[in-house]
Amino acid sequence: VHNGIEYGDMQLIAEVYDLLHRGAGISNQELADIFADWNTRELRSYLIEITARILARLDEETGQSLVDVILDEAAQKGTGKWTSQTALDTGAPIPTINAAVESRLISALKAERVIAAGVLGGAGRFSGDNKALVAAAEQALYASKITSYAQGLSLLKMASQEYNWNIDLSQIVPVWRAGCIIRAALLSDITN
Repeated sequence: VHNGIEYGDMQLIAEVYDLLHRGAGISNQELADIFADWNTRELRSYLIEITARILARLDEETGQSLVDVILDEAAQKGTGKWTSQTALDTGAPIPTINAAVESRLISALKAERVIAAGVLGGAGRFSGDNKALVAAAEQALYASKITSYAQGLSLLKMASQEYNWNIDLSQIVPVWRAGCIIRAALLSDITN
């Protein structure tokens, strides 16, 4: 479930990145600064921190932004899929996590995605106020992250009831907060 929440969190970050980079034309360096700034407030987390670092990094061979030279395919070991399967088995709704698992499956279909992009064309460019869009994206990302964590915790609760695991959620969240990939400031609020 931790990894399922991680999938959801990473997918949300990727979608916000895409909206701001391709949709609004904000450069990777500017986005690195934006994510670093976000990491000083409610969104403070390991994944936001490393996103800022990655966006600031240049490829040593080409001098281009590293994210622009990395192939846009995400592999998986199966832990996100197990989260989705368990949710289906227990009747726990986890749409954010499921969408992230499906997005990873779609990302592996690179050839098909290239053909579809040629047929469908690109997205239009945002022409409004970028500052307002960035502020809205920050709040949307925060709300979405809360939703992803809540879905994972709900799954744990429902699975614990279904399988008589007697999981004490108040003991799990502090472990995640202490050093896992999904460690985030919002876990303190969840713990409270």
